[in-house]
Amino acid sequence: MKHFVMTAFITPLLFMVAAGVNHPPKSTLSANYNLNSTLWIQTSSEYRAISIQTFNSARRELRLAIENNVAEKVSTLPFGIIMDIDESVLDNSQYQAKLILNNRNYDADSWDKWISLKVAPPVPGAVDFINYAVDMGVQVIFITNRKCRTRINGGASCPQKQETLQNLSDVGISGLLDKNLLLKSERPEWTSEKENRRQDIYSKYHIIMLFGDDLGDFLPGVEKNITANQRKKLVLENKEKWGITWFMLSNPTYGSWERVLPEPKHSNLNGY
Repeated sequence: MKHFVMTAFITPLLFMVAAGVNHPPKSTLSANYNLNSTLWIQTSSEYRAISIQTFNSARRELRLAIENNVAEKVSTLPFGIIMDIDESVLDNSQYQAKLILNNRNYDADSWDKWISLKVAPPVPGAVDFINYAVDMGVQVIFITNRKCRTRINGGASCPQKQETLQNLSDVGISGLLDKNLLLKSERPEWTSEKENRRQDIYSKYHIIMLFGDDLGDFLPGVEKNITANQRKKLVLENKEKWGITWFMLSNPTYGSWERVLPEPKHSNLNGY
């Protein structure tokens, strides 16, 4: 297995050296650029430490937030937390690894097949935190860009919803409610931009925390028609929220951070 990965990665590099190519061709980059990122998620103790650290901090802040909101009678709505799922609660690195080992890129059909398997393990620390929140009487609402789509064999209009709920249940999450899982395209107006779904939830719950692995899990309008520097500015403008009410999880494998970068991707590197 290790030999295959190294062969798939090194052979194109040897070709480039022989051909006098300064940068890997786009096809090589797209097939292998996730190797180290996926290895880091699957093997590093550092990834686990960061995730557990995030949820431990969130647990402490959640207790304080509940106490403060109850004391100040901020809202009569029930307390809620909004969480992204992929790379925030469920770890899909096995899917990423499969793509690398098969020298393939992401596509909607292979991703849908992965969802149907219902075997994604949890992000370290996520299950304990969610169950703690539920025990504290907080509703956990999941907003995900897993897409509702029918399959060739027919059946349910959104089999992805029940499969995702089953996966979440199988990793040990309690208090799951069908109404608290909002998928992309579940309604016509629910696009990959999550803001309209957040607004829908804000009308029903007093949201005291947000969790995600992408800036779009916290802010609208950050996934296209924006520069990386503008996104960095938005992070600084909201610096009082990070680690208090907003909690970012690590995901170096994919995301809107990558999609906003101009092509070719290696032109965005800043060396010396």
